[in-house]
Amino acid sequence: MSVQPPSVLFVCVHNAGRSQMAAAFLTHLTAGRVEVRSAGSAPADQVNPAVVEAMKEVGIDISTETPKVLTTAAVQSSDVVITMGCGDACPIFPGKRYEDWQLDDPAGLGVDAVRNIRDQIATRVHALIADLLPEEQTAAR
Repeated sequence: MSVQPPSVLFVCVHNAGRSQMAAAFLTHLTAGRVEVRSAGSAPADQVNPAVVEAMKEVGIDISTETPKVLTTAAVQSSDVVITMGCGDACPIFPGKRYEDWQLDDPAGLGVDAVRNIRDQIATRVHALIADLLPEEQTAAR
């Protein structure tokens, strides 16, 4: 009998920065042990180039990612929903775990400023992995 992996949805307004970085870190660090999605309440046309560059610096290529629109189905099918400044745009369903990560928006910022946001996200993703997969806490670091 197989156990379904936990599923996490990262949401921000444009799905072009914070949520893309968080999803990329979680995907990279858990290698399929967590189902990862990201979306935006008002998706941009492309992922922020400074975000792509900052992630490339830590060995994660998100250059082919595209911002996706937030859907009710994505929220319903996720165990954990992490919002990053999307306000009231994210639908709330009973029984879901919600977290709001207060992080600066990288929109319009250069790669130097984005690095700090990236590093804050990495720290939070490591803590999330420790919570979701406690038996792998040391393996994910």
